[in-house]
Amino acid sequence: MSLDSLQLYTLFGIQLVNFNDLGYLLLKFATDLFFVLIIIRFIFYSRYKNREYVFSTLLINIAIFLICFLMATIKLKIGFAFGLFAVFSIIRYRTEAIPIREMTYLFVAIIIAVINALSGTTISYAELILANMIIMLTTYFVENNFLHKKEFIKTIKYEKIELIRPENYDRLIADLKERTGFNVKRADIDSINFMNDTATLKILYEYSDDKTKTRDSDKKS
Repeated sequence: MSLDSLQLYTLFGIQLVNFNDLGYLLLKFATDLFFVLIIIRFIFYSRYKNREYVFSTLLINIAIFLICFLMATIKLKIGFAFGLFAVFSIIRYRTEAIPIREMTYLFVAIIIAVINALSGTTISYAELILANMIIMLTTYFVENNFLHKKEFIKTIKYEKIELIRPENYDRLIADLKERTGFNVKRADIDSINFMNDTATLKILYEYSDDKTKTRDSDKKS
């Protein structure tokens, strides 16, 4: 039985295989997977070492790609794409809050899936690859702080509550620098607990030692 004759067979009115459409799907999926792997595995993971996030983001990307690709023939392309963004914009994982930076990577993975799945035959492969490369390179340059200083935000609990008074702000910054080892630039009060004399502070600091930086140092950014 030849491959061409296999395309003629149907099951309940549906072709068993369409090699043109199958090849188109595999090519689009390979493009999507190539770029999302670079962004999530080699850009994100190399800095934050979060295996669970890589796992979940890749699965979301693949699921969104397949949903969009298989529903692309329905005349809902634009509305469907914006609907996906609306849904994911209100989703919250109840087990733990997702930091803004990780949520941004999630949206990037979704955008790549939508772009590769819904780009029709009017979009050339050169344009499609260029769009993916723009997203990938922008992520890389911004993540590596080529356009701004290496500043991060961290939330800490602080017990020297007398130093949170406005007149003691300089002493507070000096104490935070000495105790954390970070070049603290600013400290903001998030909450105060007078029951146990502690305060929750958000500190903005510069960090220059990339080799010892961990995911936790940027978890709250």
